[in-house]
Amino acid sequence: MVTALRSIPLKFLFLMLVIPCLISPISLHGQGRRKKQSPQTPQTNQSRDQISGMYSFLREGEFVQITVEEGKVSGFVSRFGERDSDRGVFLDQFFSKASLDGKKLSFTTKSIHGTWYEFAGVIGRGEGKTPDKEGYWSIPGTLKQFDLDDNKNVTSKSREVTLKSFPQNLEDAESPKQ
Repeated sequence: MVTALRSIPLKFLFLMLVIPCLISPISLHGQGRRKKQSPQTPQTNQSRDQISGMYSFLREGEFVQITVEEGKVSGFVSRFGERDSDRGVFLDQFFSKASLDGKKLSFTTKSIHGTWYEFAGVIGRGEGKTPDKEGYWSIPGTLKQFDLDDNKNVTSKSREVTLKSFPQNLEDAESPKQ
């Protein structure tokens, strides 16, 4: 077998040994990129978790609480009642279902006193420069309000809204718990 190698000219032998070595780092380099991207998944989840917080709703004093933990969304709308039976009363309507698909957020609230909401929007950076400023996160989208009347008829109205994040108190979030 050694004699067969000696019969091959040295430059071809060199190329046969060097080319596989050159190809291997290229393919390994590509695999290395894939491996480097997998640690970014927690960063993506971390940024998804960072959108958790309170957001403006329709009127002053009303808000939406959004919580994202391990990719699952929960929360509620806290608003003033508008019907004769609950006018001016603060109502909390928890999400009956919610999802976050990339940057697309959607939720549906449970019905309280015959009213419920559906929202679908896209999360993005808002006008706030830092998380401790109002509007750091912004979620423009479509809000549908459904109302059930005394005759069990459902009416709906749809409007474009932008949910803006409330300032986050970073000291509380970063301080160690005692």
